[in-house]
Amino acid sequence: MAHHDIPAPGSSVAERFAGWAAALEVGAIPSEVRQTATCALIDHAGLAVSARNEDYTKAVVDSWDGAGACTAFGQARGFDMAGAALVNGTAAHGEDYDDTFEGSPMHTSAVVIPAALAAAERFGASGEDVLRGIVAGAELMCRMAIVAPTAQHRAGFHPTAVAGTLGAAAAVAVTLRMSARQMTDALGVAGSMASGIIEYLSEGTWTKRLHPGWAAQSGIRAALMGREGFLGPRTVFEGEHGFFFAFGVNTIQPELARITADLGEDWHCGRIAFKPYACGTMVQPFIDCAIRLAREGLPVDRIASVLCRVGEGTVHRLWEPLAEKRKPSTPYSAKFSVPFGVAVGLVDQAAGLGQFTDARIVDPAILDLAGRVSYEIDPKDEYPRNYTGTVIVTLDDGRTFEAHQPHLRGGVRERLGLDEITAKFRANCAYGGWSDSRANDLAEWATGLFSAPDLAGLARFRG
Repeated sequence: MAHHDIPAPGSSVAERFAGWAAALEVGAIPSEVRQTATCALIDHAGLAVSARNEDYTKAVVDSWDGAGACTAFGQARGFDMAGAALVNGTAAHGEDYDDTFEGSPMHTSAVVIPAALAAAERFGASGEDVLRGIVAGAELMCRMAIVAPTAQHRAGFHPTAVAGTLGAAAAVAVTLRMSARQMTDALGVAGSMASGIIEYLSEGTWTKRLHPGWAAQSGIRAALMGREGFLGPRTVFEGEHGFFFAFGVNTIQPELARITADLGEDWHCGRIAFKPYACGTMVQPFIDCAIRLAREGLPVDRIASVLCRVGEGTVHRLWEPLAEKRKPSTPYSAKFSVPFGVAVGLVDQAAGLGQFTDARIVDPAILDLAGRVSYEIDPKDEYPRNYTGTVIVTLDDGRTFEAHQPHLRGGVRERLGLDEITAKFRANCAYGGWSDSRANDLAEWATGLFSAPDLAGLARFRG
């Protein structure tokens, strides 16, 4: 009996999603979703350039021996598809400055954009096909994030890494206009390629940075296998030994209907959040408060203490151990410290890539102020449903000043405009050593890509 004889076509979750995604045309993509995808592409390109010279990016580049005609932003040589996707995904996610699906730790663009770009550049797909691939892959990842929230993390897996492999496979399949059957096989294969544990938390090592790039290249492999007829399990999502069982959902009933409910009507990927600051998402409302107070004339040199009101669920990641959070041992650790984020917000009135460096984490003025930052749990805090921040500053004369940020800036309640995304992009390109003119060229290319006939111009952004 042939693999696809039973069950009937369209009966599995993968088949239903693939049926929708394979039929997706650009006219069915709402304008706001297209605009979000444009912002995501611009943001992604700037992030990849910003990290092009970082040690972890160089290590990935030097480890990869596959040459080809595909482009990794800011890298001199050409790569095969998998290599370009790996480098771009790793670089874009490396500083934790990339977009995220609000309310979850799912980073979509660092996975699906590198995969779609590499496939399109290699096979001559159009900009419209890249758009289709990006939104289909991102939509799948967002929907996987809400099927069983927090389950993968609790089981020791990185959600972006494991779900991203299937998201990348979908992105490539749609970009290359594979059939629904081919895409179903690709998703089935991708389930066996998914990987990524969160043991990096123990020492602050580099593997989290690798995860989106690895998922992107794995998704490419899975898609091409599916295109050639390699058979994957159609029940990769809901099967007894499927994705959600394997990656931690073996004690609760996952809401699998969320993967296919209202496809094409309710676009989750249109609601991804863009980060204004180069650090963990939950730190950002507190930085907004700190910067607002500093810009209103707060005398920073007279601060006696800073109290932050926080959600209980954030304490273990952003506040404890308090000695480490007040004096981070690495720049990466500083990105997940509210005391450090508040301190640079007050002193620098900024929290870009330049604030999370080896030099800044030993700056005496920053560390002295971070050491004065403490927290109290607010039982009314809405975390994780909403990310908020409250900062109360007490001066040496007893006067107090308070600021409150009611939501994540850059998220669904307060979107970043294209002008803000572009300003962030330019700053990131400059951080990566690119001139203004070269950054302008890349911004123009990214802005117009989804209307371009092909990706022939991408190669000029090497080096």
